[in-house]
Amino acid sequence: QVHLLESGGGSVPSGGPLQLSCAVSGTGTSNFDMAWYRQAPGKQRELVALRGELGGTRYAESVRGRFTISRGSARDTWTLQMDRLKPEDTAVYFCFVSQFRSDYWGQGTSVTVSS
Repeated sequence: QVHLLESGGGSVPSGGPLQLSCAVSGTGTSNFDMAWYRQAPGKQRELVALRGELGGTRYAESVRGRFTISRGSARDTWTLQMDRLKPEDTAVYFCFVSQFRSDYWGQGTSVTVSS
């Protein structure tokens, strides 16, 4: 069973950095697509950053150049480095994995950026 656990959320002033982590277990291999989504209050969940199985990345226009998705230093951990945060980045951030036509979600971690 695939299990995802996010960590690293919190409150940060505008312009500051924050790093989210997602611990991935149960996939059996490293062959999966991994992504971060977010959902702001009253809005739909949206894709923030994606890292494909072959290593290609894609970012939402609103975060390109400020956010970076990558493998973490710990085994089976993925990170989302968020720099120059803005109040509009405030949301619950979710870790997502897609493998063998099945999708898996973490429980989410809250990020609040104060102006």
